[in-house]
Amino acid sequence: MATVSDDLLKRQGKSNFPASKKIYKTGSRPDIRVPFREVELTPTAGRFGNEENPPFHIYDTSGPYSGEAAELDIKKDLPALRRDWIIERGDVEDSPEHREPLNGTQKAQLFPGLDRRPLRAKAGQNVTQMHYARKGIITPEMEFIAIREQVEPEFVRDEVARGRAIIPSNINHPEA
Repeated sequence: MATVSDDLLKRQGKSNFPASKKIYKTGSRPDIRVPFREVELTPTAGRFGNEENPPFHIYDTSGPYSGEAAELDIKKDLPALRRDWIIERGDVEDSPEHREPLNGTQKAQLFPGLDRRPLRAKAGQNVTQMHYARKGIITPEMEFIAIREQVEPEFVRDEVARGRAIIPSNINHPEA
């Protein structure tokens, strides 16, 4: 069965997500943007007429290509949303032992937008979210989760520090 692309649906004035739109809730800094879907609700019929219902927000897991301004190009890497967060902590460096699965020419032809080098922890450093949490640090990743789950960032940090929550945020996957 064929499916209709979102692009075609938009041109026809339709959407895969009717009565909703993608919005972002911003954290303590402008680059902490948590995607939500704002869902419009119909009025509730009551004895004294219709009662308007405010829209509600649900976490949007549809990824970066569902936004109105999204540019789809499979030959480019996904946006490295967390890269600045990782680099600014100052505990990582470029990995000198990186081996390319493709030679440079093949890679440049197939994936011209992919030029990110892998990172590694600096000598003596630990770059896990649990390590930061146990040091009392609330990382942007923890704040992102707190906004998504509608809890305080301190709660997320505390749960990670105690080992009751896990944040799988590998430094070489800053697009996650």
